[in-house]
Amino acid sequence: MPSYEDDLPRFEDFDTQVLGISVDSVHSHDAWAKSIGGISYPLCSDFYPHGEVSEKYGVLRKNKSEPAYGASERALFIIDKEGIVQWIDVHPLDKQPDNEELFDVLRKL
Repeated sequence: MPSYEDDLPRFEDFDTQVLGISVDSVHSHDAWAKSIGGISYPLCSDFYPHGEVSEKYGVLRKNKSEPAYGASERALFIIDKEGIVQWIDVHPLDKQPDNEELFDVLRKL
């Protein structure tokens, strides 16, 4: 997610708000953000009730036999100003799409 920080001015050119969310606690988020030198966009905790937002977006890992059970999938959503999900990308936990892919989608919207 540091690449989002690096490209914030470009996201802002598309009138876009970058927002991170995970099922980790606020304290975990703070420690992670400090470990990478900080971030300036909001990082939200879906810790309690555990995974409620992730579940509503269909990205909570609920199968106990899956790796990272109880975590959320690595997913990106582009939501328009009316609150309608316009684009979803769910990808492996160890991967992140190149920001250029996001900019291409934003250009089309």
